[in-house]
Amino acid sequence: MAAALGGFGLLQGRVGLAAAAAATFFSRPGCRALVWGDGAVFSSAGRSYSFEAKEEEEELRVRYLDDEHKGIVVLGLNRSHARNALNKNLLKMMSKAVDALKSDKKVRTVIFRSEVPGIFCAGADLKERAKMHSSEVGSFASKARATINEMANLPVPTIAAIDGTALGGGLELALACDIRVAACSAKMGLVETKLAIIPGAGGTQRLPRIIGVSLAKELIFSARTVDGEEAKSIGLISHVVEQNEAGDAAYRRALVLAREFLPQGPLAMRVAKLAINQGMEVDLVTGLAIEEACYAQTIPTKDRIEGLLAFKEKRPPCYKGE
Repeated sequence: MAAALGGFGLLQGRVGLAAAAAATFFSRPGCRALVWGDGAVFSSAGRSYSFEAKEEEEELRVRYLDDEHKGIVVLGLNRSHARNALNKNLLKMMSKAVDALKSDKKVRTVIFRSEVPGIFCAGADLKERAKMHSSEVGSFASKARATINEMANLPVPTIAAIDGTALGGGLELALACDIRVAACSAKMGLVETKLAIIPGAGGTQRLPRIIGVSLAKELIFSARTVDGEEAKSIGLISHVVEQNEAGDAAYRRALVLAREFLPQGPLAMRVAKLAINQGMEVDLVTGLAIEEACYAQTIPTKDRIEGLLAFKEKRPPCYKGE
């Protein structure tokens, strides 16, 4: 058995990690609200949003959606003057927002989008980069990598809505999301080799895992960009949509997709994501053991009982995340 598992100690470690992480979902204290300053409520496209942000932090908009979209949080990049390029301040705000979201049990799905028409994210802020000493560049890349890893490790489903160009770090941000939706006109690519560097925020690792090693090498070596149609054909994105006049077709498709997630058991969603993420990094036998450990965490929950009762009574379940 030990030989089949590649070492029983490794199996125990992987399963123990998965079980402990899953158990954490069921024992966290009360949710923590994301506080950016004075709150404000506004309306967009006929829907109400709660939005809290300091004036100087407008470059990242955090929106908690209401009504039929309650439970969905939208993080919107809004650096129009810099094509949403990632700089030190934006990374700091993103890290702060993600840190608050990961402990908020009311959050069911997170959508990453751009508030700037025609652009998702142009990658790193090269104007800021040009002013950095060479000793600072590595530190910045490490911060970008850590921030995007934090996004990837959010316990709830994440969707990247790509309505415009996503290059370099911008595509790496999208690659860290569970699901990607793009407009057919969007352009995507890891173009860092044009600048005599390589993708440094996860691109060399996530892209091959998503589209395969050979094709990932081709795209990175050539610094080639693809549009939404080609991205869909190679498996880079899950859905491609025709762009609309408002320029937010991918975002609207992401909202529809996120709404499909809302009725499901919230604890089950979190543990399912954990089981998949952990399992993809190990062999099948170990992955099945991780699944077993994660499944066990759902058995004693009130939500599981509610699901069975709702099925028996032929009514929609009312899950509370307990």
